[in-house]
Amino acid sequence: MCVSIAAAGWRCALVVADGKGPEMTSGVEVIDAGASRGRLDRILRAPARIRERALAMDADCYHLHDPELLPIGIQLCKFGKCVIFDSHEDVPRHMLAKRYAWPALRRGLSLGLRVYMGHACRRLDGIIAATEHIGSTFAGVAKDIAVIRNFPRIGEFADITHASGRHPTVCYVGGLSRERGLQEMCAAVAASRHGVRLRLCGRFSSTAFEAATKAMPEWQHVDYRGIVDRAGIREAFRESIAGLVVLHPLDVYTVSLPVKMFEYMSAGLPVIASNFPLWRTVIGDHRCGILVDPSDPSSIACAIDRLMDDPDEARLMGERGRAAVQERFNWAKEESVLLSFYRRLLGRRDMMM
Repeated sequence: MCVSIAAAGWRCALVVADGKGPEMTSGVEVIDAGASRGRLDRILRAPARIRERALAMDADCYHLHDPELLPIGIQLCKFGKCVIFDSHEDVPRHMLAKRYAWPALRRGLSLGLRVYMGHACRRLDGIIAATEHIGSTFAGVAKDIAVIRNFPRIGEFADITHASGRHPTVCYVGGLSRERGLQEMCAAVAASRHGVRLRLCGRFSSTAFEAATKAMPEWQHVDYRGIVDRAGIREAFRESIAGLVVLHPLDVYTVSLPVKMFEYMSAGLPVIASNFPLWRTVIGDHRCGILVDPSDPSSIACAIDRLMDDPDEARLMGERGRAAVQERFNWAKEESVLLSFYRRLLGRRDMMM
């Protein structure tokens, strides 16, 4: 988004809180508000640091990507600024899936978030939603809504050619948690008839879950690379025969469109994905992968073996997925919606002043 905004001729700054310092990249000024010391510090103190940097910028438009920044958004509206909230997920619904809180507490927090976000977002100029479902949760609340999906740029992975290494490999790139099917993926590669390995890139959700997963006997079939940059992702795609996205059937996931799914497709990888109705419209309709029961490692293993047994069909799935991204599931289409949304909101605010 930032690169697209800068390329359109606007001055664009991205305020982060990662402790890596300021930089300028692809025409975007990165402003660092300092790293947080854990989840609690991120929630309680990082917004104040970000608010300080944001006010100092005196921008015309502020685009918020985290719900804990909504109080800052309300303040900026009072100063006459155009403010947008970007909802990557159905946050109240997502709270119901948090295992670190008791069920009754999760329900209470979810309801409280729903009420508060409705109160806050009524005051903002617009909402960007990552899916149609998320956009529908703001109907009757937001002044203006745009659905902008997190699809990949066409060119980033389009030139990847797949290597045939000593050991066949499938990959997963993203958050590593129980709900995202990590342990089922480990069990599936161990059950494959072809000695397949799992290339794993991402951050574990907790140290306890990391220890439990690495203690599994199936972990010996995993090649864990930790957090990698875009070059590391390209390498994982190049050396793999398929990309996995086998999230558990939680409400928050069944209505999501994970960017990793479309990145696999863009790289020409067949996708092994959870058999969710929404995902069938992508993977099934475009015949670019295999849908599986994410709770059943044998179902995932069978899909891996099917691709290994029929490399020609696997290649065709990859080609169909890449074509679907080039024709439909790409950032160029979403970029035009983003820029039009900015112009509309800024123009409306100029007319009011």
